[in-house]
Amino acid sequence: MLRTRICNIELRNPTMLAAGVMGSMASSLNRVYRAGAGAVVTKSFSLEPNEGYKNPTTVEVTGGIINAIGLSNPGVDAFKEELRGVDDEVPLIASIYGSSPEEFARVAASVEDYVDMIELNVSCPHAMAGCGASIGQDAGLTFRVVSAVKDAVGVPVSTKLTPNVTDIVEIAKSAEDAGSDALTLINSLGPGMRIDIKTAKPVLSNAFGGMSGPAIKPVAVRCVYDVYRSVEIPLIGVGGVRDFRDAVEFLFAGAVAVQVGTAIMYDGPEIFMGICRGLERFMIEEGFSSVDEMVGLAHEGV
Repeated sequence: MLRTRICNIELRNPTMLAAGVMGSMASSLNRVYRAGAGAVVTKSFSLEPNEGYKNPTTVEVTGGIINAIGLSNPGVDAFKEELRGVDDEVPLIASIYGSSPEEFARVAASVEDYVDMIELNVSCPHAMAGCGASIGQDAGLTFRVVSAVKDAVGVPVSTKLTPNVTDIVEIAKSAEDAGSDALTLINSLGPGMRIDIKTAKPVLSNAFGGMSGPAIKPVAVRCVYDVYRSVEIPLIGVGGVRDFRDAVEFLFAGAVAVQVGTAIMYDGPEIFMGICRGLERFMIEEGFSSVDEMVGLAHEGV
């Protein structure tokens, strides 16, 4: 009942680990899959090692968290060792980033033999200059990045979009035109910040970061809804998913799968099993026999 497919990748259910949480090591990726996820996405990594920002990098706020980790990672050569350690049965998606189309392509080509899909992070709101949202806010640059990666690899590619744009549909269509096989939306909102009222200084070492968590779900659902009407490729929804009701909203808006990130900090990896059990009960009660029947239902009659 919960089985679904995206870009010819079979998923036992429509939930995925989102990039950035428990995605740095093979052991944690395997653990998340054993806890019930349908697929896992690695933490974003790049061609060369990146130390990221100094602590503190995360602060809790009403409705979620703000983080400015700075895309820290050991570089693609070191990360390949972790990819090799992920169990064969786990649908594995590598989240990658770079500062140019050529850099994206080199990272993608280096790992394509180890993964089922590549997710392009062109949307991080707290990345260093020339990376993240500075790419995903530019339709032309997004096109060039996607095109370069598609020329370099044979595995499916999903482009992760930022909501911090005037028109997310324009960026989505540019990625589709460049050959992106799917779209992941959205990355965190922002940048946002929190100030310590005792010291009158920003809490985060980088001062600002990306907002994630339950508070951003309405924005994420709206983005999926808007983009679904304008593209032909499958969508993966992410942003504030904490229970099966949230997953249903994303499916009805047009997503074929949902990613879970911040909620793991509250509920642990067991959240995936909870979402799946709730989703299955909902489908039985409402008369749905497959996830596909739910995708885009909010658009009918509109």
